[in-house]
Amino acid sequence: MYIRWHGYSCFEFADDKNNVVFDPHDGKSIGVFPPKVSAKLALCTHNTFDRNAFRVVGGKHKDVVCERGEFEDNGFEYIGLPSFSDDRLGEQRGANTIYLFSMDGISVAICGCLGDIPIDWVMERIRGVDLLFVPVGEYWTMPIYKVNEFISKVKPKIIVPTDYKVGGITLPLSPLSAGYSTADAAVASFENKYTERFSRRRVRPRAFPSRWGWWRRLQGHPWSWR
Repeated sequence: MYIRWHGYSCFEFADDKNNVVFDPHDGKSIGVFPPKVSAKLALCTHNTFDRNAFRVVGGKHKDVVCERGEFEDNGFEYIGLPSFSDDRLGEQRGANTIYLFSMDGISVAICGCLGDIPIDWVMERIRGVDLLFVPVGEYWTMPIYKVNEFISKVKPKIIVPTDYKVGGITLPLSPLSAGYSTADAAVASFENKYTERFSRRRVRPRAFPSRWGWWRRLQGHPWSWR
């Protein structure tokens, strides 16, 4: 499975059969370059301008907006789980969908614009996931103290932070070093590296050889790739 980061919360996942993109933005609306991506399937977690710019995605693709339930497209199976973009059951910023899927035997949860810890049965579905993509920028999403609580409950093998401040971005996001907890997980940051290949060998807990210099085991302190 290959993962490519297109800035902010936009990620592309690809294997031999499928190319899927999540939360496409148009670039100029948030101060960064637009994604250069083609896909067969494009999904957004929260129906706002910074995540639903399907027009920038190339190719003939199906667009999915915050759908909940179990789905299959071109052999790609995914689940949309209910959540909210605020801590008032969506009263302020509406609904959010957490997408859960597996590719090449690796389980992935895309949290999108998650504004509060989901209900118990949703937490059960994502607990122990291999890769947890979680927003840490504190703008329209959970504050850091709640991100820490969420991570400690999910217990993922690897955390991938999203929605944080980088050069050029105009949204008032917190930087990656804002102080979120990693619990017992490792962290993969795409801050200065845009494409990586993941295999089952690379998501085993406590198995991160030093030659993979773009990530490392955490011991209770914030981290970003240098």
